[in-house]
Amino acid sequence: MFLFPNHLILLKGAGDLGTGTAWRLHRAGFPVVIAELAQPLVVRRTVAFANAVYEGQSAVEGVTAWRAESVEEARELLEQGIIPVLVDPVTRARDFFAPHVVVDAVMAKHNTGTRLSDAPFVVALGPGFTPQVDCHAVIETQRGHDLGRVLWDRAAEANTSTPGEVGGKSLDRVLRASNAGAMREIKRIGDSVARGEKIATVGGEDVLAPFDGMLRGLVHDGLSVQAGMKIGDVDPRADRAHCFTISDKSRAIGGGVVEAVMTWMNQRSIGK
Repeated sequence: MFLFPNHLILLKGAGDLGTGTAWRLHRAGFPVVIAELAQPLVVRRTVAFANAVYEGQSAVEGVTAWRAESVEEARELLEQGIIPVLVDPVTRARDFFAPHVVVDAVMAKHNTGTRLSDAPFVVALGPGFTPQVDCHAVIETQRGHDLGRVLWDRAAEANTSTPGEVGGKSLDRVLRASNAGAMREIKRIGDSVARGEKIATVGGEDVLAPFDGMLRGLVHDGLSVQAGMKIGDVDPRADRAHCFTISDKSRAIGGGVVEAVMTWMNQRSIGK
């Protein structure tokens, strides 16, 4: 069922970038187990395996992840070729599965607890990690020439706090909560929106579309959010397919992880 059944990969965090990584690893023949939060704050839910925490399962481009209620159930799902998603914020699954590889895809912009000793090979996405200190390799997540590059001897570029440009829009394409409260959706991911149109409410306050486009992401309905938190994403390109397929950035980063893992396996095989 898997080309590399003896190389289990534990992935921490399955937002859109973590999902692109899990998807490419799974397609390449690696068994993957995902550890997630009890309430993932994922925006691009339609392309995030983290959404299985809420919905029970999540299918992205022909690959399905199911929520597992225990590590034993996760093992059974793996045997069926399914990616299990465990609510496991402190990654207890690491002790049960003893994975060959741990991938930190939390994207917190700082290390939330990953250690070099967590597995024989540890990969981390983006800033906040140092190769040979808290991981073996880092994958560059900053858009540009080095996106997806495997970094063996230096950290990724520092977080700029500025979203990457999409269709000529950057900061203004991101929806943020202006106050704390429960998020209630009015529009759904994949819906067209016009500038000034109501997309959602947070604590009873309207969230409006910043320009004409398509709603590409929105946190789960009913989720309690804090003021300033990213809760949505409007895409000016207005191509509905982009809302339901893995992004170019996510594919590049996932490819970098596959390269890193395969490089490590190759080096082991020749005794380096």
